[in-house]
Amino acid sequence: MVKFKEIEKLVKDKSQDTVLVAVSKTKPIELIEEAYDDGARVFGENRVQELVAKFSENKKEDMKIYLIGQLQSNKVKKAVMYADRIESVDSIALLDKINTEAGKINKKMEILLEVNSSNEEQKSGFKTREEVLSAARYAFALKNINLVGLMTVGPLGGDEEKNRKAFLYTKDIFDEISKTHPLSVLSMGMSGDWETAIECGSTEVRIGTAIFGGRS
Repeated sequence: MVKFKEIEKLVKDKSQDTVLVAVSKTKPIELIEEAYDDGARVFGENRVQELVAKFSENKKEDMKIYLIGQLQSNKVKKAVMYADRIESVDSIALLDKINTEAGKINKKMEILLEVNSSNEEQKSGFKTREEVLSAARYAFALKNINLVGLMTVGPLGGDEEKNRKAFLYTKDIFDEISKTHPLSVLSMGMSGDWETAIECGSTEVRIGTAIFGGRS
């Protein structure tokens, strides 16, 4: 059974201003519709192919669909066409490609820069503060890009203290950029660490398992 309303209440009890993204990756459209009926309006998908298959025809007018997984350059065109936001922008080359494809359809593509806040080799994202700041400056200069914030994933298998360190590091960069270009979205926290993320300033949590149950 889908538990969107139940999880949303927990999130709102912690912070009224934090948006709950229902991570629907690998879940069938029937469960997505159930979550919608339970109040979910923002959904997160990991793969462009799956996002298009589910939402190119079944997307309701008040739904927002965010791409939260790593984006390959050969999938950018469809991501720009069908996603409301790309939350996993992790390179200058990807910024350029998104800007080009968005320009072709006269769209200003909303994006987040992904921060590798735990500096793990197996993770995507900008690894250093200067890389993030440089990418942000570059993004603000692009005509068809609307940089609204930052995203990070907590350390793999991280305990609360490691999670907190990663989240506060990302929040610090977020605040630094916002001094000159106010950002509105700080996407941090998933099913296992969202409470810590909110304590560290997250404005958006991405929760799948707690809403939809485990994945096979």
